[in-house]
Amino acid sequence: MNEWSRPVRLDRLSAVPAELRVEAEPVEREALARRFGLLGIERLRADVRLVRHGELVRAEGELDAAVRQACVATDEPVEAEVSAPFSLVFHPEAADDPADERELSEGELDVLFYAGDSVDVGEAAAETLFLHLDPFPRAPDADEALRAAGVKTEEEVLVESSPFGALAGLKAKLAKDG
Repeated sequence: MNEWSRPVRLDRLSAVPAELRVEAEPVEREALARRFGLLGIERLRADVRLVRHGELVRAEGELDAAVRQACVATDEPVEAEVSAPFSLVFHPEAADDPADERELSEGELDVLFYAGDSVDVGEAAAETLFLHLDPFPRAPDADEALRAAGVKTEEEVLVESSPFGALAGLKAKLAKDG
């Protein structure tokens, strides 16, 4: 069972767009926060337009969320707003026959599979949220904390690893020894 399940029956969908808003309840947001490794989800909703073409269902809409993540350097809470449009297609799951398996092309990467007589708009919105989370959230004082821990910046590493950085280091060493 998904933490935020909002099934929409296929027999209620047609070529005429159906519009709906799904909103996660506090207990659902708490469960999703645990699943995604977040400190919390304050708000999570999606406005969705569904159109059915045979077995395929196109979902387009806008995700709106407020989340709290842990800073990668300090573990301090980092507040973030996520507002993202999405467009995806629900496609029926293939049978367990390996001959039915196929690789998705790049243009088909926004495909979600469904089984049975409904598509789960809540789970689709939850997965959309996950894809839009900052993978490396940083608190305002993260750079200072990293420097204090001895972590070099990207620029420092590039300079040190370049031939000119090596020459500068050798020159500094010779000046110190001489």
